[in-house]
Amino acid sequence: MTSNGARRSGSAPPLLVTAMRLLNYFRSSASYRVRIACNLKGLPYEYVPIHLNRNGGEQFGPEFSEVNRQQLVPVLQDGDFHIAQSLAILEYLEERYPDAPLLPADIQARARVREIAQYVACDVSPLNNLRILKFLTGGLQLSEEQKTMWIVHWLETGLSALENQLKQSSTRGAFCFGDTPTIADCCLVPQLFSAKRFGVDIERFPTLQSIDRNCQEMEAFRLAQPGLQPDAE
Repeated sequence: MTSNGARRSGSAPPLLVTAMRLLNYFRSSASYRVRIACNLKGLPYEYVPIHLNRNGGEQFGPEFSEVNRQQLVPVLQDGDFHIAQSLAILEYLEERYPDAPLLPADIQARARVREIAQYVACDVSPLNNLRILKFLTGGLQLSEEQKTMWIVHWLETGLSALENQLKQSSTRGAFCFGDTPTIADCCLVPQLFSAKRFGVDIERFPTLQSIDRNCQEMEAFRLAQPGLQPDAE
């Protein structure tokens, strides 16, 4: 277990009664989103690895199941409070620690940012989730080649729609919405990482690539990368 976290220069550190703990897996897109958000807000946390493959999956063990009956990562523990589901965690962090906001002030702008974030997290990401992929090759007995076809098809479908949306968006700036990162970028960057990992040609998505490059210029995004986490393989 190690500490992790990054602050934007010039921002005052938040006042924390107790250090947060993030139960997560280095390659989990949902966990990656939360790591980015914590870094952007300058919130230090204890990194607690939950390996999703080792020993049949540590998320299914009794200790983790007591923390999260859904048996999914990530889980954020803030003092005696804990919460699962990455988007719920992002909203909690936004309300609990409002410094360095990840949602715009305007109500319609917030709705637009949530639209993008939820599209990625709820419509694109689940189709290449680890438990879905395991069922494809296990329960449905698909070959590895067929599984890869499934992954690439749904990633290309989802990212194509988002590329078209953001390319034509009047509110897109350096990031998904404007020139300040939001929860939409916290969701997009991990999804592009997954796409590259599975061999998707992201050159087809120049708008998304441009946003990703702008994000990667920030330490908060770089420090959250899967390969830099303590449990990275």
